[in-house]
Amino acid sequence: MERIEQSGTTPFTRRFHYPEAFDVEAQGHTFRFLPSGHDRLDALLGLIRSAQLSLKICFYIFASDESGQSVRDALIEAARRGVAVTLIIDGFGAKADQSFFEELTGAGGRFREFSAKWSRRYLIRNHQKFVLVDEDTAMIGGFNIENSYFQSSAADGWHDLGLVIRGEATRALEAWFDHLEHWVTRPKAQFRAIRRMVKDWNPGDGAVRLLIGGPTRGLSSWARYVGKDLARGRRLDMVMAYFSPSARLLRRIGHIAKNGQARLILAGKSDNAATLGATRSLYGYLLHKQTQIFEFTPSKLHMKLIVVDDTVYIGSANFDMRSLYINLELMLRIEDAELAERMRAFIAQHIPASQPITRDYHRQRATLWNRIRWVASWFLVSVVDYTVSRKLNLGL
Repeated sequence: MERIEQSGTTPFTRRFHYPEAFDVEAQGHTFRFLPSGHDRLDALLGLIRSAQLSLKICFYIFASDESGQSVRDALIEAARRGVAVTLIIDGFGAKADQSFFEELTGAGGRFREFSAKWSRRYLIRNHQKFVLVDEDTAMIGGFNIENSYFQSSAADGWHDLGLVIRGEATRALEAWFDHLEHWVTRPKAQFRAIRRMVKDWNPGDGAVRLLIGGPTRGLSSWARYVGKDLARGRRLDMVMAYFSPSARLLRRIGHIAKNGQARLILAGKSDNAATLGATRSLYGYLLHKQTQIFEFTPSKLHMKLIVVDDTVYIGSANFDMRSLYINLELMLRIEDAELAERMRAFIAQHIPASQPITRDYHRQRATLWNRIRWVASWFLVSVVDYTVSRKLNLGL
C-alpha cells in the first residue's frame, strides 16, 4: 500500500488491495465471503447457471446496463431449461422495468415488483438483496445489480461484501421470500400486512438467525437483536456505508467505546455526500467517548458488516434510521467466536487505507458552516429520503 501524507484537513489517499475471497465453516454452515466485485458477479452468475429446480431473487436496484443484462440473460437461460424463476425488484429503486424482463416472463419466469404508491406504503423501500438457489444455497449482501457494484475502485466501483451460504439458514430465507412474494402479488396489498409480516417473523433460537427489518409496531427482529447486542457488548467493530443511528443506539456505541473498545470504519466517499455529512455530525460525541473512527477513502463504501463480541451481522441494512426502522431489510446474525475473530481481521485490513479521524482532525474540519451542513444532512437522510438528499448535497 502507498501512503500519501496529508496536510491540514486534506484527506490522503492510500492504495487498497481488495482481499481475496475466503471460506469459513461455522455453526454447521459454509460461508464464502466475496470482497471483490468481480468475484461477486462471477459467483452470482455461477449460482444462477447451476440452478436445477428453483431461483428466488430479490434486489433493490436492478439496472439495464451490462451487469443487469448478463444477470437477466442467465435467468432467461435458467427458465428455458425448466428452472422455476421468480424475481422481485423494488419499484422505486430499480431502473429496469417490466419491458426489460419480457423475455424472462416469456420463458416462464415470474417477475414481481414491490411497488411504491402514494400512501404510507410509499415510504417503504424493499432494500433487500438476495438469491436463493434450489432451496439449499443462497447469496446475500449489500450489493445491487448494476455495473458500479461489480467494478473496481479504479472504475469508481462500490466496495461491498457478498456472502454465499450453504446450510439451514437457507430454509428461513425461502420462507421469508414466499411471504414477500405473496404480498407483492396482491393487487391491494396493505401497509398493515407488511407490518404484521415483519412483526410476526420468527428468526428462531439457533446460532445462525435470519433477521428481518421493516416498519412494525415495536421493533423488528433486526433492530431488536442488534440493539440488545450493543447494550451488553464490550467490543464493537463495524464497516458501514451509511451511519446515522438513533440517539439510543448511538449512546450504546458510546458506552462500548468508553468501557471496552469500539472501532468504526465509515465512508470517506459516496455517491451521496449528504450521507457523509450526516455521519460526521455524530463524530464529536463518538470521539468524546473514545470511539476509534476511520474513513475509508480508496473507493465508495457500500459494505454493511458488524461484529459485536462473538456475533457477526451481515446483509442489506445500513446503520441508519431508514434501514433500522422503515426499509425492508435482511440481515444474517451468526454467533461464533472464531468467525467473529476472522471478520475482525478482515475489518482490520481496511485501516491502513483509511483516514483516522482524531479529535484534532475533526476539530479542524468542523467549521461552523460545515456543522450546519452536517446537521441539515442528518435531517435529510434520516427523516426525508436518500433520493431527496442525493439531489440536495448542500455543497458537501
